Amino acid sequence: MPLTKEVLADAVSKAITLGAGRRFKQSVELLFTFQGFDKKSSEIRFRDTVLLPRGIGRSVKILVIADGGMRLAAQKIGIDTIGTDQLRNLSKRDVRKIARKYDWFLVSTEAMSLAGRLLGPALGPRGKAPIPVPPQANLDLLVKQYSSSTWLRNREQNWVGCRIGTENMSVEDLVDNAVSVIEFVKSKIKRPLEGSVRIYVKTTMGPPVEVLYT
Repeated sequence: MPLTKEVLADAVSKAITLGAGRRFKQSVELLFTFQGFDKKSSEIRFRDTVLLPRGIGRSVKILVIADGGMRLAAQKIGIDTIGTDQLRNLSKRDVRKIARKYDWFLVSTEAMSLAGRLLGPALGPRGKAPIPVPPQANLDLLVKQYSSSTWLRNREQNWVGCRIGTENMSVEDLVDNAVSVIEFVKSKIKRPLEGSVRIYVKTTMGPPVEVLYT
């Protein structure tokens, strides 16, 4: 059976049904396991964002770390900010709180070294990382983009996963998001998915459901 939207919809529906009954809104996740690849191969090394056409299904918190004009621009559009002086004075406890609170960290290129050194140890274990933003970037556009994006990240593993939405989204919207991620992965590994990749869908607390295709 080819990998079609109908096949994906069947797996998404089963995953949501099997994972139902939790007291919180669960994420829906897409998982890929790779077969026949060296774990160190760049083909299956991911540190990428993928724009989801139907959004992530929940509000996203973004922090801008910058001084001067970029910080003012962020404040103007209602985004939380921290200047470099504030960043230097954060305690380790404050850094951990920030790492938990925000989903994305947009950092001016001038502040990247400092942000990486101070925030990196808290962000890494949470699958997050500072994202460099050049001075000429359209911050408003970037904020809108990251508000509807997911994060693919692994480290010398033969699998990778990401959120594609939440369980209260329609199956059709979740499938559209899944297709975008699958196409990105397919373009990166540069070989047919069949025989190379097994794909699963699951909710946060639910069991994985394999997407059955050949």
